[in-house]
Amino acid sequence: MRQRKLGRRSDHRRAMFENMVTSLFKHGKIETTETKAKEIKSLAEKMITLAKDGSLHSRRQAAKVITEKEVLKELFDEIGPRYNDREGGYTRIYKLGPRRGDAAPMVILELV
Repeated sequence: MRQRKLGRRSDHRRAMFENMVTSLFKHGKIETTETKAKEIKSLAEKMITLAKDGSLHSRRQAAKVITEKEVLKELFDEIGPRYNDREGGYTRIYKLGPRRGDAAPMVILELV
């Protein structure tokens, strides 16, 4: 799968995605640009799928991406079981319009 570069080095991009996914699970929704949201959406959906499995191996794989222990615990104890009957589509993107300043298309990415 090809990943968007977003004008950043690979280590910076990976850290940014990890922080944004952690914030998404911590707050339930985040406001970001459309291209970042599309990248984060796929990563967040993979984390929820791991949380639905609930095994120790899944928890360790998710711990590579989720940066806070409390958020990881919440993901496996609350968020994952909430989507047990759902096959996919755990997140939703709402378009907000252009950002003032650079006119970047802004969106809200939230858990369904």
